[in-house]
Amino acid sequence: MDIRLAKGANAPLPAGPCRVHLASAGAEIDVCAVLLGPDGRVRGDEDLVFFNHPAEGGVKLEDRTITADLAAVPASVERIGVVAALDTAAGGVHRFDAASTPRASVECGEARITFEPPPLADGETAALVVELYRRAGTWKVRAVGQGWSTGLAGLATDFGVAVDDPGPDASPAAPPPAPPAITSAPSPAAPATTTARPPAPPATTTVRPPAPEPPAAAPPAAPPRPTGRPAAQPPAAAVPPASPAPIPPPAPPAPPTPRHIVLTKAGSDTLSLHKDQPGAAVTATLEWDGGSARRRRAGADLDLYALSVPRHLVTERGKRPKATDLVVYYRSLGSLAGPPFIALDGDARTPGRETITITRPDLQGYVLLCAYSAVENGIGSFRSYGARVVVTERGGSSVTVPLFSTKALAYWVAIAMVDFTVEGGVRIEHVEQYSGRRVEARPTLYSNRKFRMGTGPVEFKTRPHGG
Repeated sequence: MDIRLAKGANAPLPAGPCRVHLASAGAEIDVCAVLLGPDGRVRGDEDLVFFNHPAEGGVKLEDRTITADLAAVPASVERIGVVAALDTAAGGVHRFDAASTPRASVECGEARITFEPPPLADGETAALVVELYRRAGTWKVRAVGQGWSTGLAGLATDFGVAVDDPGPDASPAAPPPAPPAITSAPSPAAPATTTARPPAPPATTTVRPPAPEPPAAAPPAAPPRPTGRPAAQPPAAAVPPASPAPIPPPAPPAPPTPRHIVLTKAGSDTLSLHKDQPGAAVTATLEWDGGSARRRRAGADLDLYALSVPRHLVTERGKRPKATDLVVYYRSLGSLAGPPFIALDGDARTPGRETITITRPDLQGYVLLCAYSAVENGIGSFRSYGARVVVTERGGSSVTVPLFSTKALAYWVAIAMVDFTVEGGVRIEHVEQYSGRRVEARPTLYSNRKFRMGTGPVEFKTRPHGG
């Protein structure tokens, strides 16, 4: 079975070992994998699988191929990201372009899956090409194709890996620094090794201490005094004061402890976020468990929608607002490489989760998070399906937005407003509003952050045969 994936699409994987091979037509690349928990971050630094640490939790690296024994992956691992990074030590390409953008081929049982991402052309030097992830007790593969201009070290840091990369200001008298935790792999011509080669010590100049000055000559003895008193003794030579001990640099501040907030009805909370920092992003996840075994057997198909207003279209107070037509959902998965800088991870048709990632927060205005319940689900409230939204920033802090109403005859609910216009962070507000009885039209978001239910386009969703 041969499958070609478009960006954002996914495909099921049969049980058993799964091989993911990455290749680039015009560049030397290093391949690695990151094992991620439910929060989208590593459990520890050992969850980065690369040439210095080639195996962890059923995942193994061999040259440019990641092999995952899906049955042996720990239950605490929810996603396995497969990454390509430019080997700049090999010379040649120093950033990805249309010719060198890495592509993936996945072999798992009888399945043969390929993915060629859209060209990376914004200075990226590392890319998350595909990921293997759990969904309702089975494994799937998703085509991601997201790049990082900060290289493998920046990508790993965003996923919670502590990268040890000492700067050039180390004292020559100090012991040689440990090699960085992430370095380029040896070139193919060099013999394979499992340990990083320590960097050459910096060139130093031997500085000899100055020769000691000769002691000052003692003053001539005074002639005997007629009083018979002894002559005054010459003063003792002055002892130079000792040099003050060097003051050690202050220890770096400990990272803030992640906060986990659950909103009350009509409540709000703000997550700290440096919007102009490279790699700044938040994720928003719609979670639901189906509520009952009967509903889970029926599918319990909910869909996450993100309606957005970019920062440059935000209407000032007192001016006439305009409706926005920007929406990311299962038929329009969005993009992280360009506007709207919002992307959905795919369409889950069984209880579980759907996640959108929002990058470039400095360019965002408002994002309204909504959920749609397919007609085929029958009558049941969103709350009875166990639905909620969880918004998380990459430092690990999160805000959970629950539902409180038991209204059953509604296909749409607006759950949370994410406001990027606040200073120093992003504010998440519980808004919980429902469409009218049997109204299929989606909500409309306006450029002043107001919204109206049941006034947008109508798109009737049905389950495809065999879905």
